[in-house]
Amino acid sequence: MTRSSPLLALRAGLLAYLAADTPLAALMGGRLRLYDEPPRGAAPVYALFGPSEVSDDSVDGAQRHRHAFALTVFAKPGSARSALEVAERIAARLDEADLAVSGHALILLRLKSLAGLRDERTGEGRATLSFEAVTEVAV
Repeated sequence: MTRSSPLLALRAGLLAYLAADTPLAALMGGRLRLYDEPPRGAAPVYALFGPSEVSDDSVDGAQRHRHAFALTVFAKPGSARSALEVAERIAARLDEADLAVSGHALILLRLKSLAGLRDERTGEGRATLSFEAVTEVAV
């Protein structure tokens, strides 16, 4: 039996969960705009999946994975606030959320940090959220 990637399953669960959030969609221009890659020619506000790491966290025969991942929200030009509002909404929705993860059970999802920053080269405002999660392979 082929098992689904815990990282890809968690990402799919995050996308499905956040896509149902109407206030978040409104802050992002009418729909969830969370991508793997920067969308060509798209104007912010949008978010990208950032660095992620998955490690084995198995215990007592249960196949578990510990995830560390980031989401980066890009602000409208001249409005760092636009990124921070989206980031705060995502943080509020995901911290301790109970979302569906196909082929896996979500044991833990916790916000570790939220940081606002400005790119020194471009002046672009951003907000980065860091999360930790634990998933367990469903049997």
